[in-house]
Amino acid sequence: MPTEIRYESVAGVATITLDRPDRLNAFTPTMAGELVEAFDRSDADDDVRVVVLTGAGRAFCAGADLSAGGSTFDHRRTGDARRRAGGTLGGAPRDLGGVVVLRIAASTKPVIAAVNGPAVGVGATMPLAADIRIASDTARFGYVFTRRGIAPDGASSWFLPRIVGISQAMEWVATGRVFDADEALRGRLVSRVVPGAELGSTVAALAAEITENTSAVSVALSRRMLWAMLDTASPWEAHRTETRVISTLGQGPDAVEGVTSFLEKRPPRFTGRPADHLDLVPPWPEAPADLDRSDG
Repeated sequence: MPTEIRYESVAGVATITLDRPDRLNAFTPTMAGELVEAFDRSDADDDVRVVVLTGAGRAFCAGADLSAGGSTFDHRRTGDARRRAGGTLGGAPRDLGGVVVLRIAASTKPVIAAVNGPAVGVGATMPLAADIRIASDTARFGYVFTRRGIAPDGASSWFLPRIVGISQAMEWVATGRVFDADEALRGRLVSRVVPGAELGSTVAALAAEITENTSAVSVALSRRMLWAMLDTASPWEAHRTETRVISTLGQGPDAVEGVTSFLEKRPPRFTGRPADHLDLVPPWPEAPADLDRSDG
């Protein structure tokens, strides 16, 4: 049983909640391992259509747990825990923020980050791999790494500039300042800001729109294609992949049901399983050759 997160699945929506409210959900190696296991669980469950990631209490995640003081980021102290949680990369224990973010990125189910309060450090990088980010008006964000004498984690040097642009990313990272939800919305870090009391219902309505109206196979392959195409040099690669996917899915039961239900003016009843079709699109993000999970 997890001790630092909660996992609940209801009506096709798996909710993963960071659950250390007394420490503002500060991030630990234990939490990292439990988050990876939670996303493994949601991927393996065909009944799960959408994953919601949020925090317990008044914070989303206040960043790394700093209870070890100045040695918090010294891999000589944390290396064993980091190796257990994620193995090594290039011979070094992996950054655990990156372990979690890359696992979120590889999800076969769409992920909605419901940022319910302060999201700082790894708490601000963790939502970057979510497909949709919605913030409470009480949310605060901070890429504070330069104020702690370290560098951005969570593969954010890849994600953040692609989401908000290089100039905005550099302003937030270089200053390390904390900014409010309205600035996050203007910078396109989040797609919506809603009153705190409405965050849960807003996210639930969005999740229901996905679960009730779309094909799980279509959503899974669309998610993987959209993210993977960020890496390609030419739209021809997108055209090649889309041609392969459309050709295959067009012959399947979900395509028949999608058109038939539309013509009959009734809700669709899709039956396809994403796991049966994921080979149509290469895995993303693809693990590098020097990743060693033998210690993990």
